[in-house]
Amino acid sequence: MPGRENEIAREIVDAAYKIHVGLGPGLLESVYEAVLSKELERRGLEVRRQVAVPIAYDGLQFEEGFRADLIVGDCVLIELKSVEKVLPIHKKQVLTYLRLLDMRLGLLINFGEVLIKDGISRIANGLIDETL
Repeated sequence: MPGRENEIAREIVDAAYKIHVGLGPGLLESVYEAVLSKELERRGLEVRRQVAVPIAYDGLQFEEGFRADLIVGDCVLIELKSVEKVLPIHKKQVLTYLRLLDMRLGLLINFGEVLIKDGISRIANGLIDETL
C-alpha cells in the first residue's frame, strides 16, 4: 500500500519522542529497543526484533549476515544507536541493510542526543521522501 511506510514512520518518530522524554538520553541501545518495540506494539503495529538477515554474494548464501534491530510492519527498518554522535557510516549501514532486504525506508534513531529530533535520520532506498 503506497504511503504505508510514511504512516508507520510517523508513528515510530512519535513513539521515539515519547520514550526519549520519558527515559532521557544515554541508556543502553538494548533498553530503547525493548521499550520502543513494546510502545509500537501497543499502537497496533507488528514489530520484529533482532531479525537475522542472510547475505547473498556471488551465488552463495551466508547466514552470517546482520541483525536488523527492528522491522515494523514489514516495511520500515529501524537501526537504533545510543551514541554521542552518529557517523556517516551509520547512515550508509542503514542504506545497505535496506538494499539487502529490498525495503524502501529506514530510520536511524540515536537516543544519545540531547534532543531526539536531532537524533532521527530518515534513509530512503528509492522512496519519494515526504516530511514526517
